[in-house]
Amino acid sequence: MILSRAELIEAYTGKGWWGTETILDLFLKNWAATPDALAVVDPPNRAGFTSGEPLRLTYSDLKTAAGRLAAAFAADGLVKDDIIMVQLPNVAELAVVYLAAVHLGIIVSPLPVQYRTHELKQVMGLAQPKGLVTTNNFAGFDYLPMAAKLAADLPSLTLLYGVGENLPEGVRSLGDILADGSLAPPPRAAVDANDIFTICWTSGTEADPKGVPRSHNHWIWIAYASVDGCEFEPGHILLNPFPMINMAGIGGMFVPWLITGGKLVMHQPFDLQVYLGQMMMEKVNYTVAPPALLNMLLMRPEVLAKVDFSAIKNIGSGSAPLSPWMVSKWQNEYHIPVINIFGSNEGASFTSGMQEFPDPEMRAQLFPRFGVPGFEWSSRVAGQMQTKLVGGDGETITEAGVPGEMAIKGPGIFPGYYHRPDLTEKAFDADGYFYTGDLFQIDGEGDNLNGYRFVGRAKDIIIRGGVNISAEEIEGLIQGHPKVAEVAVVGYPDERLGEKSCAVVVPRPEMTPTLEEIVDFLNEKDVAVYKLPERLEIVEALPRNPVGKVLKRDIRQMVR
Repeated sequence: MILSRAELIEAYTGKGWWGTETILDLFLKNWAATPDALAVVDPPNRAGFTSGEPLRLTYSDLKTAAGRLAAAFAADGLVKDDIIMVQLPNVAELAVVYLAAVHLGIIVSPLPVQYRTHELKQVMGLAQPKGLVTTNNFAGFDYLPMAAKLAADLPSLTLLYGVGENLPEGVRSLGDILADGSLAPPPRAAVDANDIFTICWTSGTEADPKGVPRSHNHWIWIAYASVDGCEFEPGHILLNPFPMINMAGIGGMFVPWLITGGKLVMHQPFDLQVYLGQMMMEKVNYTVAPPALLNMLLMRPEVLAKVDFSAIKNIGSGSAPLSPWMVSKWQNEYHIPVINIFGSNEGASFTSGMQEFPDPEMRAQLFPRFGVPGFEWSSRVAGQMQTKLVGGDGETITEAGVPGEMAIKGPGIFPGYYHRPDLTEKAFDADGYFYTGDLFQIDGEGDNLNGYRFVGRAKDIIIRGGVNISAEEIEGLIQGHPKVAEVAVVGYPDERLGEKSCAVVVPRPEMTPTLEEIVDFLNEKDVAVYKLPERLEIVEALPRNPVGKVLKRDIRQMVR
């Protein structure tokens, strides 16, 4: 399935920005070079949060496992361009599924483990998957009965694969497949580097999740933003605590791991002691962490005193503004640069590394103006993309200090939302720029205006622990509560998670809903736990402008 326009493929290929290698080609090069080297390592506490003992797979082990699973997929009738969904935590089997699928040209649609019936109905209705790989245990929750119930109402979903023991009838055991030595890899499908590799899911101002299809070339190109910006070297050891289902986990970890041929260390759910232990035990060179965690660790020097950071070259962070104090302290006292990263599933990407901004305070606050004529940067992606800031009048902003929406085009930008031409049309302009919904302004030192400063989000989303929550979606659900007349959902700061969500409710006459009642109401609809509001404010009326539009900025100010 090739969704990129022919003229873009011709242009980017002609310039050498896109190539012919697929994700599987990258893996096989590593296997040929270092077959006995460790490739993927499970969290050591795997048995405590999901089924199975921790796995430590070499490149040869991983090749064998992916070949056997590809054989099972082929025997079950899955062929090129079929869609298979996978809902697993960060365990080795997730990498196996990706590699097995690309062997056959199957499109993988990874799902957050937090998704429940409400969200799965939405994404499956759009994607029409033929198969689902999931587990009978993550943090005590069995996903298979939920999957079976959905399959009964979705004719396309005929194949269920499970991780775990004692699986229900009709569910194929992934463990049995991977242990079956009689399964030989089938012939490779004819997969083009412009074929779609994944359909990931993101939330914005729209209530429904949006499918973001990305090709092998999309992923490989954008992975170099991390490879160059974070100065990865051959054999780099990466510790990944982010779900390997979207830009942070796939573009920032999975594909850079394949490019550099090192070791991918998995981590999830987040556990500080396990995370720090893995960092030392596996001699990790690079990891990522949310700003709140990096701030918190600096406030606990007794914890840091026990950690051997000698192998760490740098740490990536993002999803929320970085504190100049935090970035400076890590660099000056612990000799660890914190790399400031901005990205989105759609393909926006800026990496503010040591080569761009050696000064930690500047690096915390500014991103390099990639894609702007007149500036040279060390990252190869910088000169292959174009960026501009657009004001509310539609004009391009060229002066400093004026906020505008970031618009980007280039080899990393996705071709459009899956089966949603209406949303695609709204997201791109006539010149092919994708509008991110994020507000930046031009900044820098003196006359050298070489930086972009993030100033806010135009899209009304809440980012809780790096996961997007659509305020509109939750508002629409709460609006159905019998005690609610009107509702607005906004984010408020949280030291650990970055943001949490607050429901601001105008109650019906002589009724006053409680937070517990609203949460129970949403639980009845099987909404993902991370989307549930964690605070409730009762008001007499929502603030509005003269034409009746709710003023979210006033509500945020009140809540904060």
